[in-house]
Amino acid sequence: MTTPASPRRRWFRRLLFWSVLLCSFVVVAGYVRYTTGLSLTEAGAPPRTDAIVVVTGGAQRIDDAVSLLNADRGRRLLISGVNERTGRDELAKLNPSAREALNCCVDLDYRARNTIGNAIETRRWVRRHDFRSLLVVTSNYHMPRTLLELRHAMPGVRFVPHPVVTDQVDVAGWWRDWHAIRLLVPEYLKYLVAALRSKLETDPETSRLSVIIGGRKPISPKPGELIGPDYDKRSRAPAPPRGA
Repeated sequence: MTTPASPRRRWFRRLLFWSVLLCSFVVVAGYVRYTTGLSLTEAGAPPRTDAIVVVTGGAQRIDDAVSLLNADRGRRLLISGVNERTGRDELAKLNPSAREALNCCVDLDYRARNTIGNAIETRRWVRRHDFRSLLVVTSNYHMPRTLLELRHAMPGVRFVPHPVVTDQVDVAGWWRDWHAIRLLVPEYLKYLVAALRSKLETDPETSRLSVIIGGRKPISPKPGELIGPDYDKRSRAPAPPRGA
C-alpha cells in the first residue's frame, strides 16, 4: 500500500516540473533566435579596418579573407588556428590568390586550439601592432561565438563581422536539414557556455573554466616561433661543419 505524497512534496514536484519546462522554453526560444539571426548571404564590401583576422576551418574562409586584404580592407591579415603541419606553401596551393599576400602581409598563428585560443592569440597580435579595429572572417554559424570571445578579450577594439556563407550548411532550413541541426545545436550550446563563462571570468588567458570545458589549455604551451613546418625544417637541417 503506497502512502500519498505530502502537500510539500507535491508542491516541490510541480515547481520542478514548471522550472524545467520554463528553462526548456527559454533554451529553445534562444536557439530559434540564434539560428534566424545568422546571415544567409555574404555581405558586400565591408568598411575598411586596421586589420583582418580569419579563424581557420575551411579554405573558403581564408580565400575570402585574402580577397579582403587584396581589396585593401585592412593592412595585415592574421590566420588564426593554423595546423602545425601547414605552411605558407601549402596555404598558397589551396588559395592561389594568397601567394603574394602570404609573403608580405599575412601572419600565421599556430598556437590557438579553439575559439578561446583564437581570441587570446588575436589579442596578442592586435596589441603588438596597435590595431583599433578588426574585420572578422569566419563561417556564419560560428560568427556569434567568435565575436563573443573577441569582444570579451578586447573590449576596446571595434569588430566588423564578415560571415562566410557556404552551400554545405542550409542555415535557412535549420529545422528540416538534419546536417544543419547536428551542426547548429552544438554550436548554440557552445555559445551559451561561452556567454556564461564570459560573465564569470574577466580574462580568457587565465580562464580555468576554458581548460575544464575544452579538456586542455586553449593555446599551445609552445612559443609561437617554435611551431610550424618552417621551424621543423630548420630543426631537421644538418648542422654546418666546424670551421665552415
